[in-house]
This record gives sequence, structure tokens and C-alpha cells, in this order.
Amino acid sequence: MGITREGMHKRRETGGRRSQFRKKRKFEMGRPAAMTRIGEKRVSEVRTRGGNKKFRALRLDSGNFSWGTEVCTRKVRILDVVYNASNNELVRTKTLVKGAIILVDAHPFKSWYESHYGVKVGVKKGQTAAAEEDKKVSNHVERKLASRQKGRSLEEGIDHQMASGRLFAKVTSRP
Repeated sequence: MGITREGMHKRRETGGRRSQFRKKRKFEMGRPAAMTRIGEKRVSEVRTRGGNKKFRALRLDSGNFSWGTEVCTRKVRILDVVYNASNNELVRTKTLVKGAIILVDAHPFKSWYESHYGVKVGVKKGQTAAAEEDKKVSNHVERKLASRQKGRSLEEGIDHQMASGRLFAKVTSRP
């Protein structure tokens, strides 16, 4: 039978039936979903039309994630699938699809934020920053950090997530 991407089996916009005037063609071919899961990286190659290749991720353990408001992109570990609007079964089986809400490791973003703005982030209430070592920095670096502080604001939710070491992220590409 085969999976197809053609729309000839659908009704017309007016509601009438479409007549079948040919059989299925190879260029209308579709393929089964990759159903990417969390695990050690496993990517398969698919030969496509014209001898080109597509890459199907069967398992992934990390990805390239962007913090849009801070314009910071880091490769981070994927920890868990938390929510999927389309299907709860995909959450239970930890399947990565476009639009899924997942948990990623916060450490790369946290270390970038602390070095970029020169402030500690993700410190829990009632707990002071234990290791408070003063690094000697030049006047120029001090002025640069001070100028960055002016427009800086970190949402409370992100601060809580940084403290726990996990960030919520949305998958915006097809894995």
C-alpha cells in the first residue's frame, strides 16, 4: 500500500468527490515518522529523490538551544519530555517532536549569564552565595559589566529554574 503525501483522496472544496485518474507515484511517497527518543545519539540516513540524503534522528541526548531574549545559544543535554500539546503518549514514551516542552540542563546558560553580567543567578532564598571569591578585573571590564547591568532583568521563573539546574525549553525544529 505505502504512505503517500498526495491529496487526491480528499474531497473537493465544494464537497464533491474527486475521481481517481492515476495510481500512486513514487514522487508522492511519504515515510514513517522517526519517533525520536531520548538516549545516546543514533542517526539513520535516508536516501531521497535525486540521490540526496535526509537524516533521521532515532535517539538524541543533546541539542542546540537558544535563549532568545539574551541572544545566547548553547549545546545542552536533554533531560526529559515534560509536555506535548498533541499527545500525552509522546510524553510517557519520552518522544521528541516539534513543539514538545522539554527539560534541559541549565548549567551552560547559567555560567554564560554569570560571566556576561557578573552576577550570581539561581541562588535560593535564605542562602547566600557561599563561594564569594573576588576576581581582580580591569577597570575596562568593570565599566563594561556596569553598562550591561543597566538593561538587565531576569524573570523570576527563569531564576527558579536556574536554581534547580533545569530549564524548560521548546523544540522548534523537527528532530
